[in-house]
Amino acid sequence: MTAQDTTEVVPLRHPWTWAASAAMAIIALMVAASVSTNPGFRWPVVAEYMLDGQILTGLARTLGLTVAAMAIGLVLGTLLAVMRLSHNPLLSTMSWLYIWFFRSVPVLVQLIFWYNFGALYPTLSLGIPWGPSLYTADTNALITPIFAALAGLGLAQAAYTAEVIRAGIASVPRGQTRAAMALGMTPGLIFRRIIFPQAMRVIIPPVGNEVISMVKSTSLVSVIALAELLYTAQLIYSRTYETIPLLIVASLWYLIIVSVLSAGQHYLEHRYRQR
Repeated sequence: MTAQDTTEVVPLRHPWTWAASAAMAIIALMVAASVSTNPGFRWPVVAEYMLDGQILTGLARTLGLTVAAMAIGLVLGTLLAVMRLSHNPLLSTMSWLYIWFFRSVPVLVQLIFWYNFGALYPTLSLGIPWGPSLYTADTNALITPIFAALAGLGLAQAAYTAEVIRAGIASVPRGQTRAAMALGMTPGLIFRRIIFPQAMRVIIPPVGNEVISMVKSTSLVSVIALAELLYTAQLIYSRTYETIPLLIVASLWYLIIVSVLSAGQHYLEHRYRQR
């Protein structure tokens, strides 16, 4: 038996890690005790409004806005990504300008702009260029709060989604595309069978994060008086003066939605990682 065989292996101790863990546990217990015993939180009121009809209606509108705005962002973002990767300089430049503009202007500013679009164009007309108008409508009748919300959220989201999709497509080695073309595969088949499955591994994590971010961004439409989850809570506490409990109700619903979406994102990432 050699000296090396008789050497005792002693695990490295990490006292500061245990000390930090103990400190964090103490802080967490103190916060939990404060939150549970402070009468200002008014937990019975929170429980009363969690399943209130008005809150659930606002929640449904928040989910609807999220789905619709993300659909606009994905469709338009895919088109912009394809334009950005195009060899046509005009298409590539137009896509770059769109992405640059809508990523630079805050979403809140865009929402307010679309809501007040009627001040810029009181009427909207559809007709022959330099000819008669075939249809004319009042702008304020067309640009409703829901339209302004979808325009502000969807158009801005398209700029971010375009960069995500472009990065995903660009991550697939070009040699695979050239090899597929040499085998006689059509561009559509190449995209479906080669580019898309590999690009999705790169696209899904950031797109999942964008969906989660969109859920929270819908709260911005409260500035244009659209009764989503947050604005509904504001309407209730402006009447009952129970500000903190209603804000907790809204926060809990956001936590629930984001938790479900995070679980779905993890499932999709795991599924595409196995392919």
